[in-house]
Amino acid sequence: MTKIYVLDTNVLLQDPYSIFSFEDNEVVIPAVVLEEVDSKKRYMDEIGRNARQVSRLIDGLRQTGKLHEKIPLENGGALRIELNHRSFHQLQDVFVEKTNDNRILAVAKNLSLEEDSKNNGRQVILVSKDALVRVKADAIGLYSEDFLSDRVVENDHIYTGILELFLSVDLLSRFYEKGELSLSEITNHPFYPNQFLLMKDSLGSSSSAIGMVDHTGKRVKKLIFDHDHIWGIRPRNVQQTMAIELLLRKDLPLITLIGKAGTGKTLLALAAGLMQTEDYGAYKKLLVARPIVPVGKDIGFLPGEKEEKLRPWMQPIYDNLEYLFNAKKPGELDAILAGMGSIEVEALTYIRGRSIPDQFIIIDEAQNLTKHEIKTILTRVGEGSKIVLMGDPEQIDHPYLDAYNNGLTYVVEKFKDQPISGHVKLYKGERSGLAQLAADLL
Repeated sequence: MTKIYVLDTNVLLQDPYSIFSFEDNEVVIPAVVLEEVDSKKRYMDEIGRNARQVSRLIDGLRQTGKLHEKIPLENGGALRIELNHRSFHQLQDVFVEKTNDNRILAVAKNLSLEEDSKNNGRQVILVSKDALVRVKADAIGLYSEDFLSDRVVENDHIYTGILELFLSVDLLSRFYEKGELSLSEITNHPFYPNQFLLMKDSLGSSSSAIGMVDHTGKRVKKLIFDHDHIWGIRPRNVQQTMAIELLLRKDLPLITLIGKAGTGKTLLALAAGLMQTEDYGAYKKLLVARPIVPVGKDIGFLPGEKEEKLRPWMQPIYDNLEYLFNAKKPGELDAILAGMGSIEVEALTYIRGRSIPDQFIIIDEAQNLTKHEIKTILTRVGEGSKIVLMGDPEQIDHPYLDAYNNGLTYVVEKFKDQPISGHVKLYKGERSGLAQLAADLL
């Protein structure tokens, strides 16, 4: 028996194509949802873009029939704009105010009661990204679900880029002698290109080795780069060693790094970028950008020119640059950057429409980007450029994103089997003992 899915506004604003995600079931959009979508379509951000896309999709479907009746969808389901069932009688004793959320709940509840009165009535399910709406639905005896079709990966299965293996001493010795091993000698386990292997002695001795799967996915080889330091920064753990390998590899134009706060993502990427731009001349410019998403209450409009307005948002980048350049006096870093001329710190707001060739590009806090925004950024990358996307999927400030549907996780999962990309998850915090303890406990 088919079901009836009532969609909340946030589902459509998160994924305009969500109406096609419910197979052969009936999708109902309450009229109040259209009002909320209409109020968002003038926004010049991702939410506004999705609101306009929803409007175009529904308008296109209008050509095939009347919206207040069932319009067949290509996947076998049907779509209907619900104009009736708006009575607030069933909820007036529970929720006094007629907010938009409560109006959507009323539509779903009235539909459910109508279906319950039939001999073979269908189940009515409210779909919402808002946890409190789902709590309210449960309180009034209404089925509700989160919209999960936009998730790239299920819980705690995000690709880490690292696989731990236990090998015999003979295989470890051969790896040290030849610098490589055939993966068919080790295990039948499938491997991804550029995946790191942490190989340990199966008998429990201290013998171990770090290898990296080649682009064919059939051999594991020693790391190419064995630097004691890059721009004065030394790797403090095995994951940082792996990250440096990826950051310095010219044959890998796309790198993704994820990890908690303080694991060294930004510092390592900046050090690698400066080394290859200033010392090696491999790239013409180092471009560092991050999305402007406030943590907590927004501080509002800022005075001054563009550079002055951006400075508070970009300060985490400048903090790392001050450390790398050992700049301690006020204004010293600005003088250094002005003299070099090859370092550009920018907001992602200004990246659309650009073509960026021969540059080392660092995108910080990429977990706050949507799939569409991350696609926009990657399609800006020109010939000869290398882009590094990094962030912590557990620290998201975007209202419609979570650890499993954000742009950074999306790229990690979609590119894990591509030979031109590399990924590693950093686990250990190296900022300070307090920072590591806070990341673990809080």
